[in-house]
Amino acid sequence: MAYIGIIGGSGLYDLMAESKKVDVDTPYGKPSDLIEIGEVNGVEVAFLPRHGKKHTIPPHKVNYRANIWALHDLGVERIIGLNAVGSLREDYKPGDIVIPDQYIDFTKRRELTFYDGPQVYHISEADPFCPEMNELFYQTAKNLKIPVHNTGTYITIEGPRFSTRAESKMFRQFADIIGMTLVPEVGLAGELALCYSVIASITDYDVWSEKPVDAREVMTIMKQNDKKVRDILFNALPRIGKDRKCACSLRLDNAKV
Repeated sequence: MAYIGIIGGSGLYDLMAESKKVDVDTPYGKPSDLIEIGEVNGVEVAFLPRHGKKHTIPPHKVNYRANIWALHDLGVERIIGLNAVGSLREDYKPGDIVIPDQYIDFTKRRELTFYDGPQVYHISEADPFCPEMNELFYQTAKNLKIPVHNTGTYITIEGPRFSTRAESKMFRQFADIIGMTLVPEVGLAGELALCYSVIASITDYDVWSEKPVDAREVMTIMKQNDKKVRDILFNALPRIGKDRKCACSLRLDNAKV
């Protein structure tokens, strides 16, 4: 049983000296891969690679409902999403970390809810991210002298293609960063009254910019970001308490129709 779950890429594996793999069945099918349970700096976590361990699942094909349900089934109460994103702002630079506090859903074809009937819930998403974990990750990054932003609106697009220049310029009017995997992950976590926060690492400026970084720069920045995210996790995880003092656990209160 792990009370912290992490959904992301392969960067966490080398933080686990030992781990066991768990095969979980859910009412929504199989999650993206086996779930690894192990310790990171003395804290037991459940780690799930969102795109599969070999990165074979594109963002629009991820079984988000199975992923969130599987972690919940293992006893997870707090989920940390790790996301690579593009920047929609000049001052949110490649290599920076963003702890988003809002999002916009621009996806089109995804299964967004556990409540397809006969039970109907309308949960509040006014403040979709866990304020406790958001503040912890921000302060941890600051203490590590990692360039970090504690606010940001993340717009989620369907993928797998990237934006056109016209789309990117439009998105800039409403959001700060852009990616393909936050939705419906965040909403599904909310529907199960779980805490959810994202550590988003910027790899490039989106195509609105006249100076987008090239592929070589992106790969270099991704490696640098991977170390930053691992450092944040290593230092922050021991400070995440089991006692949830936030309101995330109350999301289903008064939400049933």
